[in-house]
Parts: sequence; structure tokens; C-alpha cells
Amino acid sequence: PVPRRFLTSKEQFHAYLRAGGEEEEEEGEKEEKEEEEQDSSSQSEPPAKRVKAEELSRDGESQGNAGEEEKERPEKKRARGQNKSRPCMKPNCYEQSRLCPSVTQGCAGQCHFGPRCRFLHDVSEYLAGKPADLGQRCVLFDTFGRCPYGVTCRFGQAHLGDGHQNLINAALAQQWEGKLLVRNSLSKDLQQQLRKRKFSFQKAEEFLRGLHRGKAGKATGGSTEVSKCTAPQEGLGDSPNSRGAEDAPSIPTLGPLTDEDVTKLRPCEKKKLEIQGKLYLAPLTTCGNLPFRRICKRFGADVTCGEMAVCTNLLQGQSSEWALLKRHHTKDIFGVQLEGAFPDTMTKCAELLNRTIDVDFVDINVGCPIDLVYKKGGGCALMTRSNKFEQIVRGMNSVLDVPLTVKIRTGVQEKVNVAHKIIPRIREWGASMVTLHGRSREQRYTRSADWEYIAECARIASPMPLFGNGDILSYEDANRAMQMGVSGIMIARQVPVGALIKPWLFTEIKEQRHWDISSSERFDILKDFTNYGLEHWGSDTQGVEKTRKFLLEWLSFLCRYIPVGLLEHLPQRINERPPYYLGRDYLETLMASQNVDDWIKISELLLGPVPPSFTFLPKHKANSYR
Repeated sequence: PVPRRFLTSKEQFHAYLRAGGEEEEEEGEKEEKEEEEQDSSSQSEPPAKRVKAEELSRDGESQGNAGEEEKERPEKKRARGQNKSRPCMKPNCYEQSRLCPSVTQGCAGQCHFGPRCRFLHDVSEYLAGKPADLGQRCVLFDTFGRCPYGVTCRFGQAHLGDGHQNLINAALAQQWEGKLLVRNSLSKDLQQQLRKRKFSFQKAEEFLRGLHRGKAGKATGGSTEVSKCTAPQEGLGDSPNSRGAEDAPSIPTLGPLTDEDVTKLRPCEKKKLEIQGKLYLAPLTTCGNLPFRRICKRFGADVTCGEMAVCTNLLQGQSSEWALLKRHHTKDIFGVQLEGAFPDTMTKCAELLNRTIDVDFVDINVGCPIDLVYKKGGGCALMTRSNKFEQIVRGMNSVLDVPLTVKIRTGVQEKVNVAHKIIPRIREWGASMVTLHGRSREQRYTRSADWEYIAECARIASPMPLFGNGDILSYEDANRAMQMGVSGIMIARQVPVGALIKPWLFTEIKEQRHWDISSSERFDILKDFTNYGLEHWGSDTQGVEKTRKFLLEWLSFLCRYIPVGLLEHLPQRINERPPYYLGRDYLETLMASQNVDDWIKISELLLGPVPPSFTFLPKHKANSYR
């Protein structure tokens, strides 16, 4: 897909980056002149510019007659799946001298652990071992007028005064006072209730009791339908003032009695999910974090969804799992995605989220193909467990006040599509929308999505909205997808191009153009992601390194992007591995590198030098190639 004048070999590519793009540019100009002279005389190109057949064959290119040696060479199996034995990337060398949070917050005398505290309380001792600052500007101080990390901030010189006092910009801080920037956080009280199993799941247990009596497991109305449309007698006390107290006596209240205290919300009265025709950013594991969603929102994503959260981990009060549910105040339509295999845990988790967080919809993941989820009966396995699938959808729908959506694949096996049989039943069970990924579980993220089958399923799903997902690489692909009759399109990882490789794809679709974005503009996007990451994860050492970790994961996808100005034919095709090419400047070439060391170099341009003995390996094996 790249013109010959930009192509190079692997050795010359890395030599160019090692030289800083200076000496190689001069040699490249000479070689281009020689190539033009030789082309005019119908001679073969010079060896320096000849692309090795083995390199292009590894990237999926065909070179015609490649010779007998290449035919004899055994075909290398492509790496897939996850790198499960990745090295620990936590900077342990800094953990030994961390400052106690009570000192950072200005209440050193109120440390709850007292003499048993394993952190430092002497600021001078901490500063003696603190790494050097990474810059002169702190994004938290510049944005909010105050940095909550104080002396531990790696950009502390921007807001530390005499005696290491944390300065405050009163005028700027007052503008943000009382505003909740990030919602859906896990409070300590709720975490203790979940860990001690003291949280009451009144509605979920009511539904589950119906299942045990055998009235809700036959996909018929029964007591399930009654519970969805009418209020049971014990529901009279289920008011906002009495939630969480199962079998508790009625609590006297002051003020008038409202309809909400007496009647239960019927399915027809639920809030509608009006997102037809909008651009939907799919839940992306690892890389679809809050800072990345802010980037996509800025480029035109209308609907965003949190990363897949495991329901059992949420019910246990795991902070790392609850972090996947956080919502930034700039997101107007936001949902969360749950994964589970059994109706009891999924229904309880739905009730938990319905009462504790602010979302516009809840999505069930029935499309996850990884073995860890599938072998436990979750993800794609639910498509083969119709009874459990029905119980999960009916149960979650009965306890939610927001719309329930489902994301599925065409099926489990590659040539056995079953989605068209399941979608009408999902509509009967009460789901508000279905998203269909046009690949089976066996296909994972390879081969082309079957959009003709998606169009067939969209007709079957009507009047329920159906969003299509798969191979949306450009605005032309988005236009063709909308002509198939789907209600909207979901933009996911779309190997090799999509939201992870090209977050400005949303802008291209809305403006109906190909954006030849420059390397400096792409670097500014990385700067914004870094600033969003420091806001979200913190500007201390722990926050900086967490931001670096997710930045490197994203760079492992970004390196696959080929600039529009270098393509012979638009757009970039599905599953095309980019060949080794020299960009229009050094930064563009650096961003195209498939080497982990070059990704680390880019992170150092944004977040300073890495800690000693730092190592990184991408989560996905397909991104680990060099």
C-alpha cells in the first residue's frame, strides 16, 4: 500500500532511527536520485532501496517470484492471544520511600496507623530520595488551580513554595469548587458492605426466588412478567429512604407520598436509549480507559462505554474493577459493560450498579472470545446456553431502571451463524438494543466481518435497534454500513485500523473526508492523553508510571497506522501489516516503529526517563512483533 520510494528494509529502518534521522536522510536523497536514473534506464533498483521479500511476506505482501529459498523456508506462525507471563512493570525502587498520604493532605498528625505506618512522615527525608521533577508545568495545577499530590508530584516545582508548601491558585480553584469531575467511584462504606456481604439485593433476590420456584426458567410470562409490570406487596416500602434494608419495618417519612413510592417502573416507562445513527465507541479492554475515551469523545464519539467489568469482582468490592466504571463529566451518553455466566451474580450486580452509579445503559458482553471467559460459561459461551442467557437478560432487565443492551457475535463456530435465531428472543426478553460483531468466536478479530449477515439480522431485529460492528476503517466503510439498514455503527479495535489505531476516525466519518494528519498533530494527541492520564491516575510517581503503562499499550496499536499521504490506494485495508517505510519526517518514522524500545523513547518525550531496569511487553502477542 506504500509507494516504493518510501519503502526500506528492517535494518535501514532502525539505522535511520538510531542516527536520529540526519545522516540517513542525506543518503536517502542520494539513493532516490540513483533510483530515478536506474528506473529511467530500465535497470533494477539499488540494493539499498530493495525491500527484502521475507520482510514483505511477513507483512502479508506478495512479491511474485520470490525464489526457491523463500519457498523452502517454513512459514512462521503468527502470534496471537495474550502475553500471560509479562514482567512486572511496577517501579518497586520508589515504593520503599513513599510519603504517607496523611502528610500529602496536610494532616500528618492524623495518620490512622500511627507508629505502625510503613510510609515516611518526614518530608525532608522523602525529598532526599525523590526522583527529579519531570517538568516545570503541572497539568493539575494549571487546570484546577491546585495539585492534591503536593510534594509527591513529579512536577512539584510548579506549585511548591517556601518550606515545600503546596501553593493554590484561589481564583482557578474556586471555579471547580463543588463540581464532580469523575463519577461512579467506589466509596469506602460501600466497599465494606460488599466485602462483609451486608449489601441488600432485595429486587434481585425476589427474581431469583421466582427462578427457584420454577416460574421464571421457562421463558414464559409467569411471575416474572408480573414482577416486571406490577409492584409486589413488599415493594411498597422500597422507597429511596428504605433501600438496602431487607425485611425491615416501614420507616416513617415526612412529606407527601409520591407515585414512585407506590408503583414500580414498568418496562414501557423506562428511559429510552435514543442513539440511532450515532457513533458508538466500543468497550476496549486495557486501552479503552477513561483518558482514551476522552480523546475519542473529543474527536466525535457520541456514545462511550466502559471497559468490560467482571460481575463477581464488582460484587466483591475490588477497587481495580470498579475503576472501569468511572465516568467523566464530559460524557453525555455513557454505559458500562458487564461479563458473567450466571443469573444470580449478573442480576445482583445489575441491581448494585442501578443503585450506586450513574449510567445511561448497561451492556451484557456475549461476544468475548478469550478462553478464560469462554470456559467459565461467559462471553460467547452464553450463545450456546440459551436458558442461562434468558435468565440473565430477564433478571437484569427486572432490576434496572436504565435500558439493557446486549453485544453478541455471529456465533461460536466459523461457518455456523446463530445470531439470527437468538436476536428475536433477546427482543422478547426485554433488551433495548443489540450490537452484532460480524465475526464468530473462532475468527476472533481476523478475516473480514460479514456485513451481509449483519444486514439480515438488522431486518430480523426490527423494531429493536441493531448496531453493526466490524471493519469500519474509513468514512466510506461507515457509509456502506449505514446503507445496510443498521441503526448505527460501533467503532472498536478494528485490526489494523480503528479507534485504537486512528481515534480521529470519528472526525473523518462526520466530516466525510480522509484526514492526512501530520506527525506533530498525532504527537499532540499523545500529549493530551498524557495530561488526561495524569489527571486521572495522578501526577506522583505511581500515577506517572501508570500513565506510561497505558500509553505504551496504546502505542503498540498506533504503530500500525500508515499516514494517508503515504498510501497509494485509500483507505488502508483490513489486516494489512504495515511494511517498513521511512516517513516524511523523523517523528513520523519513529511512530511507525514496531520496536518496544522506540515506544519507550516516545513515552520519555512525554513523561521523562523511565525508572531503572524498566521493561515493557504489550498485553497482546500480535503487538509484540519487531
